[in-house]
Amino acid sequence: MGRLENKVAIITGSANGIGKAIATKYAAEGAKVVIADFNEEALNATVEAFKADGKEAFGVKVNVAVEEDVQRMVEETVAHFGQVDILVNCAGVLDKMQAAHNVEDAIWNRVMDINVGGVMRGMRKVLPYFQEQKSGVIVNLSSISGLMGGRGGFTYTAAKHAVSGMTKNVGSHYGPLGIRCNAIAPAQVDTGMTQSIEGYDMFGLGQASRGVKGIMHRVAQPEEIANIALFLASDESSYINGVVLAADGGWSAY
Repeated sequence: MGRLENKVAIITGSANGIGKAIATKYAAEGAKVVIADFNEEALNATVEAFKADGKEAFGVKVNVAVEEDVQRMVEETVAHFGQVDILVNCAGVLDKMQAAHNVEDAIWNRVMDINVGGVMRGMRKVLPYFQEQKSGVIVNLSSISGLMGGRGGFTYTAAKHAVSGMTKNVGSHYGPLGIRCNAIAPAQVDTGMTQSIEGYDMFGLGQASRGVKGIMHRVAQPEEIANIALFLASDESSYINGVVLAADGGWSAY
């Protein structure tokens, strides 16, 4: 039997990258997975690939910055599978490494609405279901920028600090009710989202990259982050709650 047998997991941002790797890992361990993403074409292709591989998958197009979309995501999950046991908040965007004096309002608002508001909306919607069944797991994607001050752009750093704080708050408040909430804080991961620096604030990028050479010997693969997400969603981590776990190859230890 798989480690997530008979569990239903919603993974936002799961048509590509880290989210897709997590959904793949969960499905391989017996979970019924909800592929929730804004990219409808990639979403449909991912769902069809899962089904062709004999996995139970359901797709929902969602913009996590829109309250109605998040509500529909959870409600359609429960209507389709009859329950929800795991929420992974993986959807997110970058801030072009803008330093504080170069922050644009449009970038600030977009990053905050998706990276912070999206996590809040997802948790707010699933928690009543988790409270009713007296169980549930939330895995948030924070970042090493959510633990350190100088590893990212100003807005992204603020947003991921918020995710880290929300994770600890929910873990503390809802732990006594049988609900766990933890976060993963990766450094750079080899995904399409992080491969291009076109339009980046080169001052901010340069300042955030100081000391990287020789410390970060390689970037992470999405599957390595998915392994951590599987552990945090499974009963193997039953005594871990309210934790933000760094996954950075030792970068933050320097």
